[in-house]
Amino acid sequence: MEPVVEVVDLRKRYGKVVAVDGISFTVGRGEIFGIVGPNGAGKSTTVECLAGLREKESGTVSVLGLDPLKEGRKLRERIGVQLQEAALPDDIKVWEALDLYASFYRRSADWKILLEQWGLAPKRDTRFENLSGGQKQRLFIALALVNEPEIVFLDEITTGLDPQARRLTWDLVRKIRTRGAAVLLVTHSMEEAEKLCDRVAIIDEGRVVALDSPEALVREGDLEASVRLQGLDGFDVAALRTLDNVSRAGWEGDELVVYGHGPLLARVIVDLDHRGFTPSGVSVGRRTLEDVFVEKTGHLIRD
Repeated sequence: MEPVVEVVDLRKRYGKVVAVDGISFTVGRGEIFGIVGPNGAGKSTTVECLAGLREKESGTVSVLGLDPLKEGRKLRERIGVQLQEAALPDDIKVWEALDLYASFYRRSADWKILLEQWGLAPKRDTRFENLSGGQKQRLFIALALVNEPEIVFLDEITTGLDPQARRLTWDLVRKIRTRGAAVLLVTHSMEEAEKLCDRVAIIDEGRVVALDSPEALVREGDLEASVRLQGLDGFDVAALRTLDNVSRAGWEGDELVVYGHGPLLARVIVDLDHRGFTPSGVSVGRRTLEDVFVEKTGHLIRD
């Protein structure tokens, strides 16, 4: 694919804190490319450098063949940006925001069509403060598309959304690609990256630790299984780590998760029964991007 973003050895620090430490990647035209990793990994800083919102320390950055800082005005005509901390005045109406943003560009889409495409037509005259979280996110994405961009930067677009709103947003992101635009998606959700992205760069502490399609990353290495157990509050997880074929076990939120090979489920359930514990819920999972992250970094993405 023709590259629309090219990043070589990008570095950025804030005082003594290294936010981005030699990141390199490309994004192809029409691709949904994900930058995934925990909070504080350098994801948003990377996007801000690409969008010309922050000055890099060193390295080479090219977006649509332009330097984001030196040719920022030209670039902003051709890209769309939705940042994690986006906000609008409380009193502005949905149609007013779209009409205002459209006036900023020499070329713009028909914002009335965007209202329909993004399910905002019923909220046309609603003030921003009265929109739900999902409606606000859809409005911000519509605003990022109002200039018919060739590449769209979306930063943590589903944070705080309920599952239904999150899946609706995913469907809408896929539609962006159908019109030929590339999408650079920043997220800390490995599930979101697996569902949406053609390729992902997993970053941790400002470095790329893995880069490929989600399918390829999940396939590489040892295809271990996982057993997720609920309702075991107070259980000492160390007891399961000594079982045959168990590679690791630990708490992920309120779930006890055991990873390993072979007849893993049977071994775990039998051992729990011998110890007098019965989980309230059990599920068996496949290897995921989060497993890849743990293998590459040695810690959970939530750590």
